[in-house]
Amino acid sequence: MPPSEAAHIDARGMKCPWPALRVARAMRSADAVTIEADDPVAAKELEALAKQQGWAFTAKAPHLFALARSL
Repeated sequence: MPPSEAAHIDARGMKCPWPALRVARAMRSADAVTIEADDPVAAKELEALAKQQGWAFTAKAPHLFALARSL
């Protein structure tokens, strides 16, 4: 996958920690990740993961989140 292309994960229906685990795996090879996750805990877990890794976190919509490597 080219570094400029964001990885996309559809984690709808998955309970935490699965959405965060999927993002953590994608973060190994991508500079940006978008994820659809409808677990109510997902936003907090994804934001914590981003902060821990030094990435930016953005809630794009109620169940759509973006994480990007900080420059």
